[in-house]
Amino acid sequence: MIFKSFEDLIKHVQNNKSRKRVAVVAAQDEHTLKAVFKAKQNNIVDPILIGNMAKIKEILRDIKEEPDDSVIVEVENDAAAAEKAVEFVHHNKADFIMKGKIQTADILKAVVNKEKGLGIGNVMSHFVFNEVPNYHKLLVTTDGGMMMYPNLDEKRQIIENTVNTLLTMGYENPKVAVLAAVEKVNIKMPESVQADLLKKMNQKGEIQNCTVEGPISYDLAVSKKSAELKGYVSPVAGDADILIAPNITAGNILGKCLLCSADAKMAGFIVGAKVPIVLTSRGSSAEEKYLSLVLSASAVK
Repeated sequence: MIFKSFEDLIKHVQNNKSRKRVAVVAAQDEHTLKAVFKAKQNNIVDPILIGNMAKIKEILRDIKEEPDDSVIVEVENDAAAAEKAVEFVHHNKADFIMKGKIQTADILKAVVNKEKGLGIGNVMSHFVFNEVPNYHKLLVTTDGGMMMYPNLDEKRQIIENTVNTLLTMGYENPKVAVLAAVEKVNIKMPESVQADLLKKMNQKGEIQNCTVEGPISYDLAVSKKSAELKGYVSPVAGDADILIAPNITAGNILGKCLLCSADAKMAGFIVGAKVPIVLTSRGSSAEEKYLSLVLSASAVK
């Protein structure tokens, strides 16, 4: 299975008869609540709203929504909201978590807590689906929001996080492009050396269930025409499912370029924890938050 658009992804999630339960941390945020209730109306999620009950109800009245009081959980502060969401996951009362009006650091503090958090022993990374008008399918970019300067083993884990997420969604053998500025190894360019090593790890079976290519430039990863012109032969060329950025700066710039200059749509969440964690920016639109809910619901095991 390969999703060509977010519309394909939405239909796929709606065909799943069981709606996923999302615990919304510090839910007193208008864009978040609009996204959550759109997802509820479209039979994608059942929300649990954690935070300041009075403010949540006030916003809900403003957007003309009237949920039962049972889906609103009153807590003292943002930290308590994050801890309560994690607790709900552990007690099988929520399938994933979404950030509302809370600092990212505050929600992650509860998620990565060694005793009570949601870690499963590997790194957590940021998974973004991009719908780019001139690309033939949804394209994953990672990591532009979580891991700053990953070393070789951390990049291996980022690949595994991303591949495992796509496998959960129904993909088979995703194509992974480990990006660099060149297609040949240059010892003065560490990202090219790492890319080559990751490809060799894949060939040896140390990274499984995918095809890894690298080092490979962005144009070759997404354009068959560019690959033909350069005589570059690879099953990943022009057909990548996943783009692995060298570091957070490159990944962040790539994502924002696609969004702001290529008219792309995006949705993202954190993978590598016990459950998906929707960590959209406080400035994200209601549509981006809605699509991120859809994406996370599709990735729940």
